[in-house]
Amino acid sequence: MNRTKRTGFDTALKRRFGRDYKAKIVFTVLIGAIALTMTVPILWMLSASMKKALDVTKLPIDWIPDYFYPDNYVEVWNIGGKARRNYHFALAYFNSLKVTLTCVAGAVLTSTMTGYAFAKIKFRGRNVLFLLYLATMMIPSQITIIPKFVIFDALKLVGSHKTLILPGIFSITGTFLMRQCFMQIPDEIRESARVDGASEFRTWLQVMVPMAKSSMASLAIIIFLWTWNDYLNPLVFLPNWRLQTIPLALNSFVSEAGTEYHLMMAAASSALIPMFVMFIIGQKQLIKGITAGAVKG
Repeated sequence: MNRTKRTGFDTALKRRFGRDYKAKIVFTVLIGAIALTMTVPILWMLSASMKKALDVTKLPIDWIPDYFYPDNYVEVWNIGGKARRNYHFALAYFNSLKVTLTCVAGAVLTSTMTGYAFAKIKFRGRNVLFLLYLATMMIPSQITIIPKFVIFDALKLVGSHKTLILPGIFSITGTFLMRQCFMQIPDEIRESARVDGASEFRTWLQVMVPMAKSSMASLAIIIFLWTWNDYLNPLVFLPNWRLQTIPLALNSFVSEAGTEYHLMMAAASSALIPMFVMFIIGQKQLIKGITAGAVKG
């Protein structure tokens, strides 16, 4: 009887998940375990942000505290407070939004234009120039810090957000992504637009760009995450605390007396909001844009 039930259960699983249902179940459990390990630190951060200072390091961890202490967020965002630290975080939040949104808009625009040029416009040395352009990806960004500092210092730009925005509006990865996207669009569409009298710019803007919205959205999310979390470049180029971004502002909760984890976690939770909103809004476009061109046909 039990064997009959087990056979029926296996048959039902095969109908539901296919013949290799056991492998799919193991794979699903493995992915769930990996996702859990990545989610636990975020859950601890949210939990610690609602606790008092003495309860943050308490063991065992109270994942759901008996109380909620929102005063941590009030202190972090208290712009009118006397402490410079409070004003520092709110100002850093504005600086991060300013720099990140500007870099996203600029990188999407330049990557879309250069990607279209490399994919659809035929000119002498196109492939060689593109390979040279991609070759710069092999240079670690840390190596270019000193040359960039020398150049920006000569231009009197050190201590300005321009040192982050000017390099940020150009993306090699974005150019590669958009080139691959435009290569999947048949040339006949571009040729028909040119036959109808459209200029190259109008063909790009009104014909090609609407067909590349998925890749543009995914690129915008990627650039947003990179720029928002950037720590090294603001550390080198922004000595003035009034210009610093969120990754640097989090250091204001660390002092010789110790680290105020409850306030730092409240600040980190607040810094997570724009990234969470961006991902929720564009997650479908992100997946669609990344997989564009992966499968032909």
